[in-house]
Amino acid sequence: MPHPYVLLSAAVSLDGYLDDTGPERLLLSGPADFDRVDEVRASVDAILIGAGTIRADNPRLLVNSPERRAARVAEGRSAYPLKVSVSGSGDLDPAARFWHTGGEKVLYTTDEGAERARAHGLATDVVPLGAALDWRRLLTHLYDVYGVRRLMVEGGGLIHTQLLTQGLADELQLVLAPLFVGDPDAARLFGPGAYQGGRLRLLETRQVGDVVLMRYEPTAPGAGPLPVAADHHWLALACELAAQCPPSETAFSVGAVVVAADGTELARGHSREGSDPLVHAEEAALAKTDPTDPRLTTATVYSSLEPCARRASRPAPCARLILDAGVRRVVTAWREPDTFVADADGSGVLAAGGAQVVVLPEHEEAATAPNDHLIGR
Repeated sequence: MPHPYVLLSAAVSLDGYLDDTGPERLLLSGPADFDRVDEVRASVDAILIGAGTIRADNPRLLVNSPERRAARVAEGRSAYPLKVSVSGSGDLDPAARFWHTGGEKVLYTTDEGAERARAHGLATDVVPLGAALDWRRLLTHLYDVYGVRRLMVEGGGLIHTQLLTQGLADELQLVLAPLFVGDPDAARLFGPGAYQGGRLRLLETRQVGDVVLMRYEPTAPGAGPLPVAADHHWLALACELAAQCPPSETAFSVGAVVVAADGTELARGHSREGSDPLVHAEEAALAKTDPTDPRLTTATVYSSLEPCARRASRPAPCARLILDAGVRRVVTAWREPDTFVADADGSGVLAAGGAQVVVLPEHEEAATAPNDHLIGR
C-alpha cells in the first residue's frame, strides 16, 4: 500500500548523542538551524514524535513562523501540519503541551494502549493498531485517512532506528553539532539493528550557522515481497530513464536499473539505447554487467514496465534474460498491456523461474507517460 515520503530529522553531537543526562534539554542546534527545521515543518503534511520525546522534552511541535503558517493557509492547507504521536502503552500526560498547541492531532497505539489513552482523556484522535505497533499499517493509515504525503519524524532514537531498519525511511536529515557529550548513559540517535549493508547516498551537505546539515537516502533494495524506501527511489530512476527513450510508434519506452543487494548500481539502460533500435531496457542494462559477477544472484532489476515474456526481434525475451543472469527479484511499476503482445505475462515467466516480482503501482503514471500515445491516452 502507498506510504508517505518519510523524512527523519535529528541533531547529534560529534560523538553521536541526542542529549546529555542533565535536567535541561541539550541544545545541539543554533538559531539558524532551528529556523531551517521550522521551514521543513512548514513544508510537510505531518510531524511525528514518540512518547519518549513527549515525556522528556514536552515539546509543542509547531510551525513558529507566522509567515510560513500564512503561506500554508494560502495554499489551502491548515496552518499547522498534523501532529502525530506513537505510544505502545498509551500512558501519556494529558497536560503535556503537545496536546494543547497547534492543530489536528492523532495518537497511534496498541489496543490496550488505546483504552489507557482514552481513560486519560488525551486531546487527540486515538488509533489502535492491534496487539503491537505496526509501522507499515501506521504509515498506510496516515496516507489513506489523513492524506499525508510527506511525513517529518523528529524522534526519538528508537523510532528513527525502527524506521531505518525496516526500510521505511526515505531520507535522513542529520545535523552534526560541534560538541561532545561523552556520557554512556545519554541517549544516542541510533541503536543496534539490521541496517542496510553498503553506503547511503549523500544528497546534500550544507553549513547552517555552526552546525552541518547532511542529507542521505538509503540505497539497498528490499529482500522480499515488501518494498522498502530504496525500491521506490530506484524504480523512480527507471521511470526517468524511460522518458529518455527515442520515440517509437511500434515499441514501448522503458527504463531499467540493476542494483546489488548493498545498494550499488551495477548497470542501467533504456529502450532503443545507442545505435540499436530494437534493444529493450532490461537487455541493454544486463549487457553492461559482468555475467560472472556474484552480486547478480542477490541483485534486483527495476523496470518501469513488466519485462517481456515473448518477442519477435530477439531469441530470448527480457524475462528469460533476467533469469539467465541469475537475478531473482524484479520491481516494476506497470504490467504490460496487450498493445503489441496478447496475454503478455512476463511476471508469470519470472515467477515460474523462481524470481519474485514486486509491482509498485504508485509509479505507474510516471512509467506510462512516455507511452501515452501507444495506449490511447
